[in-house]
Amino acid sequence: MTELASQQRTAKILNQRAHDLLLGHSFAHQQIGFIHTLDIDYGEPMKQRTLLQVEVAAQHKRQQGSTAHHKYRAQASEVLHNAIETAIFKQLNDIDAVIENTLGIEDGIATILDILAVKSASIGRLEPLINDLSWLGRELVTLVNLPYYRKQRSKNTSVKVDNPALALRYIGLENLRFIIPTFAVRHWMPHSTEPFSLLKRRLNESVMANALAAQKIAQMNDVNEVHAFTLGMLLDIGRVALTRLYLKTFEQVWQRKVQLARKENEKDLHTALLELKPDPLFLTTLLNNKSLEVSAKVIEKMALRYLPFKGVMQQLVSGVEKGDSMLPLTEVMLKARCYSQYLSLKEHQLIEPDEIVAWFSHFKFTKTELKTLQTSNFTNLAIQID
Repeated sequence: MTELASQQRTAKILNQRAHDLLLGHSFAHQQIGFIHTLDIDYGEPMKQRTLLQVEVAAQHKRQQGSTAHHKYRAQASEVLHNAIETAIFKQLNDIDAVIENTLGIEDGIATILDILAVKSASIGRLEPLINDLSWLGRELVTLVNLPYYRKQRSKNTSVKVDNPALALRYIGLENLRFIIPTFAVRHWMPHSTEPFSLLKRRLNESVMANALAAQKIAQMNDVNEVHAFTLGMLLDIGRVALTRLYLKTFEQVWQRKVQLARKENEKDLHTALLELKPDPLFLTTLLNNKSLEVSAKVIEKMALRYLPFKGVMQQLVSGVEKGDSMLPLTEVMLKARCYSQYLSLKEHQLIEPDEIVAWFSHFKFTKTELKTLQTSNFTNLAIQID
């Protein structure tokens, strides 16, 4: 295997591992074959009585029954998830409906992002659009009234802000270019990701780390940092959409099948279905295989006029066509995604030193980039409100 092929293989494996980690630390460990055993010494081993012959026969029968039940449950899960997959792909064929009903992206957001991307942007142009998005107005008012930012404003005034128009003026255009994309993606996140209790938090952390890494890398490579940050935020919109689609579709299809099994008196099937829960393996595979493609479709439908994302997303989804060169923003996004995933895997001790070297080499990180990124903050926006 050539060094390039080895690096590509490592990058692919680590990308999948990062997706697995979204669904849980133990699940990610299982996927790479880690089996943790806890050896506890309770002192003297407990004496066990010899099983009578009749007990041995009964135990064997129970094991057989349990094995048969597990096989039946696995078959029921396969049938259920085949139906779920069909339903999800059918919904993805109507991306407008996904944008409106699953993500809840309003047209006004795309217009606001476009205005913020141009030099002629002004608070006056933004104000009526933000007034039409009540949730965004509330978020901005809440932000400027946080004790941290009220303290920053105290040298001028510490009065409580009670309307979006005033909040906009305190925050300022430069800050809004980073705050609006952050609030928008946070607004589109699923309300709950049960039974994957940490998935919502990890999606939020992943999005923020990706956007901040993109901003830093863009600054070092003379690429527009606002473009990089905004696309860094939007890049995970496919993962958000697919997570919401899967959890909603699972519940709908599962309920129908449970009701049908009860109606037709299929007791074994009914029992098996009641034991089924959303499957992390199905979801991680869905996210890994389809999320970038869905992100590209959603971003294209947003019809952003002044943010040059279409060509970048095409390269991220399909690769660079023969004879073309990689767009600078594409390179920034690839590095940002790599670095944000690295941070997550490193935190959970799911990446080895040799894998890190191969991964960073594959994406051609420079020493300056890595040194700068190592001392950067990836958890929240560092903004000043005067």
